[in-house]
Amino acid sequence: MAALHAAAFTQSRPWSELEFSGLLATSGTFAIGHSDAFALVRVIADEAELLTIATHPARRRLGLARALMRAWEAEAAARGAGQAFLEVAEDNLAARALYAAAGYAETGRRKGYYARATGPAVDALVLARPLPGPDPDPVGPA
Repeated sequence: MAALHAAAFTQSRPWSELEFSGLLATSGTFAIGHSDAFALVRVIADEAELLTIATHPARRRLGLARALMRAWEAEAAARGAGQAFLEVAEDNLAARALYAAAGYAETGRRKGYYARATGPAVDALVLARPLPGPDPDPVGPA
């Protein structure tokens, strides 16, 4: 996960193997994905937070992140989350487009949150959306 995160996040500090293992050891945290793309999520009570999502640069624009969004949201809902949150750098236009297409709306802003090696820090946008409840009858009427 750390190697993929480093390949995917070149404008900000990637997370270390130690950081990933620490998060995964935390109650309510789960990862979903594979060697080309993954999402790391934490569910606490009825809220889910997308901690990070990464796609290998050579595998972008293939729908992997979109599929991961649906998968982690479904898993979070199955674990009892009714609301999902995430943060995204204001200058990360590709991620912002992904999240907008998934139904996320801005609910807050953290000024100067993301440091940049080649320029000033950028704001983090806090985005949220409600998660659908579990389908009471997934098979449909008899």
